[in-house]
Amino acid sequence: MGCGASVAIETQMPRIERDAKTPSPALSASSVAMKAAVLIQRWYRRYMARLEMRRRYTWNIFQSIEYAGEQDQLQLSSFFSFMLDNVTQLNGNGPDLISQLLEPVVDPWLDREACYESIHIPESYAGPRLSFPLSVSDTNALLNAFKDQQTLHARYVLQLLCETKKLLQQMPNIIHLSTSYTKEITVCGDLHGRLDDLLLIFYKNGLPSAETPYVFNGDFVDRGKKSIEVVVILFAYLLLYPDHMHLNRGNHEDHIMNLRYGFTKEVMQKYKSNGREILQLFQDVFSLLPVATVIDGKVLIVHGGISDQTDLDFLGVIDRHKIKSAMRFPRHSLEQLGIGHSYKQMKRMRSTDSSRASSGRSYCRNQRTPSQSRKRRCGLNRQDSAASISSSSSSSSSSSSSLCSPRTPSGFSSRSCLSSPSMPYNVNILQVPFVDSVSSVPPPLSPQKEQEWKQIVDILWSDPKTQEGCSPNTFRGGGCYFGPDVTRRLLLQYGLQLIIRSHECKQEGYELCHGGQVITIFSASNYYEEGSNRGAYVKLGRELVPRFYQYQVSRTTRKLTLTQRVCAAEGSALRALKEKVFAHRSDLIAGFQQFDQKTTGSVTVSEWAQVLESVLRLDLPWRTLRPHLAHLAKDGRVDYKSCFEDMAPGIPLPQVTPNLAETLFRYRTDIEIIFNIIDKDHSGLISIEEFRHTWRLFSAHLGMDITNGAIDDLARSIDFNKDGSIDFTEFLEAFRVVHKLDNKDCQRKD
Repeated sequence: MGCGASVAIETQMPRIERDAKTPSPALSASSVAMKAAVLIQRWYRRYMARLEMRRRYTWNIFQSIEYAGEQDQLQLSSFFSFMLDNVTQLNGNGPDLISQLLEPVVDPWLDREACYESIHIPESYAGPRLSFPLSVSDTNALLNAFKDQQTLHARYVLQLLCETKKLLQQMPNIIHLSTSYTKEITVCGDLHGRLDDLLLIFYKNGLPSAETPYVFNGDFVDRGKKSIEVVVILFAYLLLYPDHMHLNRGNHEDHIMNLRYGFTKEVMQKYKSNGREILQLFQDVFSLLPVATVIDGKVLIVHGGISDQTDLDFLGVIDRHKIKSAMRFPRHSLEQLGIGHSYKQMKRMRSTDSSRASSGRSYCRNQRTPSQSRKRRCGLNRQDSAASISSSSSSSSSSSSSLCSPRTPSGFSSRSCLSSPSMPYNVNILQVPFVDSVSSVPPPLSPQKEQEWKQIVDILWSDPKTQEGCSPNTFRGGGCYFGPDVTRRLLLQYGLQLIIRSHECKQEGYELCHGGQVITIFSASNYYEEGSNRGAYVKLGRELVPRFYQYQVSRTTRKLTLTQRVCAAEGSALRALKEKVFAHRSDLIAGFQQFDQKTTGSVTVSEWAQVLESVLRLDLPWRTLRPHLAHLAKDGRVDYKSCFEDMAPGIPLPQVTPNLAETLFRYRTDIEIIFNIIDKDHSGLISIEEFRHTWRLFSAHLGMDITNGAIDDLARSIDFNKDGSIDFTEFLEAFRVVHKLDNKDCQRKD
């Protein structure tokens, strides 16, 4: 049989060769079609790979800039806290400007049982009218009114908040639920003022009721434009179904965070008459929200995460309402810290460094080593790359939560590299941040209040990481990174099976890590940009097996192709990144000149990427982004001045001090917060004298020495109508970055 088969093959071979010499048309066409199909497939794979690469670096840009903004807020708050505690001892002046922010005086009028009854509702009011206790018809009226863009009257908002406050005062710190009374419990993540997402969840999953219980895991407000509507609906259903609607506190349920991220501004714009009273009540209500929920004694739900020091028993007994803001540092007197004299010296040193911001400085100490860069390319995310450099003993030691940021602006002092994320974290050092430097001093003994504060900070701010151990959350600036070992230890200690947390935007709306023992759920779709991410919620039945449901609110993205959606998100991310680059122009130029000794105006791609990472500390793939940020010279080197040619300042201002305009670009949001503190009536106008107060605080914040005469010159230059007051909107317009390419595009369209 073998010989026969062999012969058959041999006899057929010449026939095939003859056929090859004279191919049939059908065989030739099929072969061409096959080759074409292979080529198309290869092209499509390359195309999708490039698209995925663009999508990923776009995501990294958005997330890095978001975390940098949180660091800026934490640094500003820590500065305010230190000033409030110690400014009198340092210079003999009372901290009047910031005490109203960090320790606001509660209006006795709000403590009255019926503080809202004196507010008159005009007959012309066409919005929903509520009666308490609330009924299903009231919540339905709220939903319909908010769908129709109506605003709830201030009286009803105050009454709703008062009733919510009374209910929350009776609730424990940790809520315990059971699935034995219901089929499933739905857990939702961050909403961030996205009313459309909340309404879509209710449409897909059902309205809150005894049959459809919910847990909303914090961050109801900020960033979105409908925060009032979202939180009013949630509070209304909490009052209607207190046993079936549950709300955890997030890190944005914090009046200091609300100043930066929009909720305070939204309240004052929608309620000009009673906005301040509403904000004070919100502050009280937010501080009373429970910090955790436990389902069947097996599933722990917290907003941020845990640390190696998380103690659920201790969390259950603390006075949570006393922590109005997790960003308000526990008091440390100068005697405890021993830095009264060093603070004055540090201010002088910072002001000296500031005047030399454009001079040469060493960037080498801030650079990543080649091994660290390889770790990034091998797939470690930003949390892991930062945490991987921590000492190996971190898993057995306290994370020592703090809200200070190690990624400090390098434009004022090269000493800021001492707080680089690449430096090992010392748990026996208390870090006191002043935006551009960190003073490390031995900590005092930890009192009860400080322990309570640390527990809350870890619960609200922490993020998981893939590596073992517990280390400071260097990219957010608050809380910690906790590894799989920390998760396993806490689950074992309390007999738990699963942790559900939120706090991080995920492209698919959810993510599993730590071997499926930690779930991140995020419910605000299109968080960064239209089409950037899906939202999701998770349902748990009696078996406690999580089932995920995804969605995406879309008015325009359905009409766009995948490529168009990626391009739109990429364009928005690159705009934000270019503004970040422009705001650090002097520092970047100084860094480039360190490598450009012959003043050719160019550096190598590697040197260009090193300087950008050293100054901006965003942990981005700079080589990949280079074509979008800078041009190459003829010799293949980077023309580093081309990084800034597409942008320009909004309105030219007198240079009252070196690099003032650039500094103001960089800290534009901080200026806005300080203005909002001083502008008590939120009129948008402040007097020249208030302007001087603003600058005294801001210059102390940055360690800048600006004379009163220079401040007056600046004030006169932006008092455009010469009426003795400054329009805040016009002031901020002077520090807006103008994208030249956008203007060209507009001109083409016209």
